[in-house]
Amino acid sequence: MDEILIRPIEEKDNKELAALIRAVFEEFGSEKVGTVYSDPETDALFQYFSEARSEYWVAEENGLLIGGCGIYPTKGLPEGCAELVKLYLSPSARGKKLGFRLFEKSIDRALALGYKQLYLESFPEFSKAVSMYESFGFKQLDHPLGDSGHYACTIYMLKNL
Repeated sequence: MDEILIRPIEEKDNKELAALIRAVFEEFGSEKVGTVYSDPETDALFQYFSEARSEYWVAEENGLLIGGCGIYPTKGLPEGCAELVKLYLSPSARGKKLGFRLFEKSIDRALALGYKQLYLESFPEFSKAVSMYESFGFKQLDHPLGDSGHYACTIYMLKNL
């Protein structure tokens, strides 16, 4: 297996990352309206993650962007809670434990930034990811927290760090 580099997002990643995220939604036939797919921020994630106490990492293999994940202080979340956001992998990145590596990085950085909880939103179409979240101790909620603007999401999860 080639070396996979995990590094902070750079402005040059914006276009490729937006394309990867949208391709995953299309691959799984997931809702597009009311999701990250249709967010204007999806085309400018480097700028979006310049917000204080937010971070985003991309995974690169042989110079190609193959995934990413981050944490963001979504408006309306409880004090000390951040949202785990935009964990997406290209088909070529799956099955290499990269999702776990990005996830662990997110948890480590959330703790370093002083967060006490992580929240996330997802869809039944992403059942493998939801299973991974559960294996990391995320518990399903019956309602959304905060104001992500992703009203089409139907799975809400929270983890105490």
